[in-house]
Amino acid sequence: MVISIAHLGPVGTNAETAALAYAHWLEENQEKSSLLCPYPSIAQTLHSVAQGDTNKAVVPVENSTEGSVAITLDTLWQLDRLQIQQEVVLPIIHAFFSRGTALSGIKTVYSHPQALAQCQRWLQQNLPNIPLIPTNSTTEALQKISLEPTAGAIAAPRAAKLYHVPILVNQINDYPDNCTRFWVMTLNPTPTVGSRISLAFSVPANIPGSLMKPLQVFAERDINLSRIESRPTKRSLGEYVFYLDVEGNQDDPKIMDALKTLTNHTEVLKIYGSYPVVFLRDTDIEQL
Repeated sequence: MVISIAHLGPVGTNAETAALAYAHWLEENQEKSSLLCPYPSIAQTLHSVAQGDTNKAVVPVENSTEGSVAITLDTLWQLDRLQIQQEVVLPIIHAFFSRGTALSGIKTVYSHPQALAQCQRWLQQNLPNIPLIPTNSTTEALQKISLEPTAGAIAAPRAAKLYHVPILVNQINDYPDNCTRFWVMTLNPTPTVGSRISLAFSVPANIPGSLMKPLQVFAERDINLSRIESRPTKRSLGEYVFYLDVEGNQDDPKIMDALKTLTNHTEVLKIYGSYPVVFLRDTDIEQL
């Protein structure tokens, strides 16, 4: 059986690199072949799985420099049945591409908003007052500079070989340990031994203690939360959805009891699943 894996495209994005790494893992561990399917947006990537057009989707969820990817969280809240199969943590390196020969000739910079944000210090120091234009993906930015010799783009270094565009400056991200978490989403996850659980919930009313009570459920059972954040529900100003990462396995009796109790203090509760985390190294990426 060939497993179709959706990701943000076109070829050469960091999402594609994460999808390639997961496809390699499938081949080695489950002896399954994969077909990568690029989509023009993260939302379309997730909807392709929800609609049954693809088997899995690999989507970015959080960057160590810029925090969470809002469109991923918001889309997952809208889609009820998607579950996390695995997490892939990818080291992110950004390079500056241009067909020009010097930074002094650059008049415009294109890239995905996350990439622009992860390189903002470098951009401010080297290209101050230059317009920064967001694109749907880092590789879409490379397509822009093919027509504009005075334009630059920020993308992953491996895109240089794929698109035959020269790198003007390598490793321009503001922090050397820049990395991104990617979730592998599916409708029918295979059972795995997970080390983390992700969930989201809304509270019945915006009143004192409405958030404290759900959090207390975990504190009373000595369960660690590695991430908590909020996103607007988009229904009314001041209403939020809360996203949590729980350290542990969903089969742990303490966690099972906590999740059961949590339903008493939430309006809507969505458990995205218990999953393992795989950390990639630069050498792993070079082999893809």
